[in-house]
Amino acid sequence: MTDDSSSDTTLLQTSKSTLGQITVLADEHTREQVFPLYEGVSLIGRKSSASNATIGIVTDDRSMSREHIRIEVKKEAKGGYKHYLSDNNSKNHTLYNSSFLEKGEVIVLKDNDEIIIGRTVLRFND
Repeated sequence: MTDDSSSDTTLLQTSKSTLGQITVLADEHTREQVFPLYEGVSLIGRKSSASNATIGIVTDDRSMSREHIRIEVKKEAKGGYKHYLSDNNSKNHTLYNSSFLEKGEVIVLKDNDEIIIGRTVLRFND
């Protein structure tokens, strides 16, 4: 019997191929909620029948817009994904790690980033 090891697969490089998720942290207005992110654009905001948000957060936080932020997930050429955050022209703006996002500013999200929309705290994890 011969040992044919030429068919063994060798892993040369590991890549981050998972998609992230958004966790809504519980407070007096909102229960904890977890939303997986998918390749493409997600509009995130307060759940409402008048909203076009793809991720609707169930909340009594009226300072959160119905389409408050936008997260775009893009696949990288070398594998893996990047998550891009921007404010979606919300009335009360978006805090990212304690700094307000400027109009038109786009941020690449990193694991454990904090996003505040209205009075509601979100956590990004990849």
